[in-house]
Amino acid sequence: MKMIVSGGGTGGHIYPALALVEALQRQDAGAQVLYVGSKRGLEKNIVPEKGIAFRELKIQGFKRKLFSLYNFETVYLFLKSVQAAKRIIRQFHPDVVVGTGGYVSGAVLYAAAKMGVPTVIHEQNSVVGWTNKFLSRYVDKIGIAFEEARSQFPEQKVVFTGNPRAQQVAEIKSNFHWSELQLQDDVPTVLVFGGSQGALKLNEAMVAALPKFNQRDYQVVFVTGRGRYEGVMESLKKVPINDNVKVLPYVDNMPEVLPQVALIVGRAGATSLAEITADGIPSILIPSPYVTADHQTKNAMSLVNQHAALLETEAELSGSSLLSKIDSLMNNPQERHEMAQNAKKMGVPDAADQLLDVCRDAIRLHRS
Repeated sequence: MKMIVSGGGTGGHIYPALALVEALQRQDAGAQVLYVGSKRGLEKNIVPEKGIAFRELKIQGFKRKLFSLYNFETVYLFLKSVQAAKRIIRQFHPDVVVGTGGYVSGAVLYAAAKMGVPTVIHEQNSVVGWTNKFLSRYVDKIGIAFEEARSQFPEQKVVFTGNPRAQQVAEIKSNFHWSELQLQDDVPTVLVFGGSQGALKLNEAMVAALPKFNQRDYQVVFVTGRGRYEGVMESLKKVPINDNVKVLPYVDNMPEVLPQVALIVGRAGATSLAEITADGIPSILIPSPYVTADHQTKNAMSLVNQHAALLETEAELSGSSLLSKIDSLMNNPQERHEMAQNAKKMGVPDAADQLLDVCRDAIRLHRS
């Protein structure tokens, strides 16, 4: 199979695309893949490092002020990118073009659809993004990771696949031990992680609660985010940190660490939830209030409603509230076990393979 994949801007769009590519290459050793991304997105660095052929387009998103010079430039760049995408498609001659979100995928998938090439988009969130909403009227098939997204698309095109990242994580064989971080391997451990850049309010709550965590029987790994580590350590300079607590700027091998986690505290981004459900980890979710249409809260509620997670809003978050919720679960192994089982049931261990099947269906539609 020859496939063009496009998705960019954030890891939430990029990593599902990479998981799909990995599944394709595993199934078809002769597969040819081209990734089309943006000049400014994270994909520009991440994708080539994986040994995947990469082409870039210059494109940008709209700003809220509709009639502005910036938005006129955005329209111009989109139209220009569509023409560039058509040239790339003619040169590569793909069997299918897949989009995983981000503005760049809008130009690529629109171009492919207009050229009569089989097209598939994947929506990772419970609330459909602007790009995928726009593309839904043109593409052949739509994969979703949350059932809540189904009603926001043309029903006849939608297939529930799960998030391809879940399969990638589920297939990782972890050899990680807490002793690598000078912690005990036989003590339940909670991981607190607000994302690669950290979450300010979560970090503040953890700083406030840390003296109490020092007194707990369980272990705490507090990941601050690279850009916030020095500020957190400055706030903690007069606070003793006991042997059961570890404060880190980042964890590079997170997929290997997750299977050893008894409880995770963090945001409710689509990729994070795919990883949590793939490994069956109970969680306390603190949705970011700074995302479009508050989609992280809706993502989180899909787990909360299945008793796979607890919800803590950022507006109500404090050191004492966070400590109380963590204590309630870390001191109740049975409840954690039930939540873990419920989370595992929500995972889709063959999500990437399912999305590949959707791609094949789109190809068959054009051949029939």
